[in-house]
Amino acid sequence: MSLHKPCVFRGIATALITPFRDGEIDYGALAALIERQIEAGVDALLVAGTTGESATLTEGEHEALVAFSKAHIAGRVPLIAGCGSNSTRHACRLAENASRAGADALLAVTPYYNKASDRGLLLHFREIVKATDRPLILYNVPSRTGFHLTMELYRALAEEERIVGVKEASGDLGLLEQLVAECGRDYDVYTGNDAQLVAAMKLGASGGITVASNVMPKEMEELYRLCAAGEYGAAERKRAELSPTVEALFREVNPIPVKYAAFLQGLCRAEYRLPLCPPSPELARHLRKLFAAAEG
Repeated sequence: MSLHKPCVFRGIATALITPFRDGEIDYGALAALIERQIEAGVDALLVAGTTGESATLTEGEHEALVAFSKAHIAGRVPLIAGCGSNSTRHACRLAENASRAGADALLAVTPYYNKASDRGLLLHFREIVKATDRPLILYNVPSRTGFHLTMELYRALAEEERIVGVKEASGDLGLLEQLVAECGRDYDVYTGNDAQLVAAMKLGASGGITVASNVMPKEMEELYRLCAAGEYGAAERKRAELSPTVEALFREVNPIPVKYAAFLQGLCRAEYRLPLCPPSPELARHLRKLFAAAEG
């Protein structure tokens, strides 16, 4: 990383689920989730991301979620808040609200549905940067947005002083490798694909923003530490051990499986906001077997 850019975190950041109870955010469950994550040693927490069902949160809920999380974390780990939208004005407002509520950094996905031209995308992120004084992490997830950040765009955005990181969830390890090689002084590069954490670390990634750590934070943190220590043989064995669970957590659209797994662990209700709904009976049975075996 360039010396003039801050590092938000290195290691594992959990993209937290948002627990609901009778249609409202369940702050009691959220507090317990946060405490469990910190006790497990995760390096940062992300709220109001895709895994947190951000698309279904009102602006008031979004700000309250950030404020509550900030107060409960009490400075123990950095708090990142999602502020992505396909409307630049809305994204800027979410960024302002999250910053006012205490977020240490922001995460912004590329615009979806209406997408953008390359020039429009640059202007979009520059407006978000101008909206607050918080560092910003870019989020590239073309499977959800239909838009793929290219190296040309990454190079241009690297010039922005407060764009400090990238959550690379395209699954393209060649792009991640090139991104680290060409822009590693300007971005911390994080994988957004849990199954690729070891491979991404081998290529120079700074860690991962993960879903699986909601339900196995100690294990994902251990996997990162093995990689950071260069113990890739042990890391590959650990990855293989965790692989059946990680695979199951993505059999249906995230966060359906991980929230159900958290329910099986007694961490929250299996309550979603439509259009998300409970898992299929087949996946529910599979997850019950996996987590019963883990408890045993």
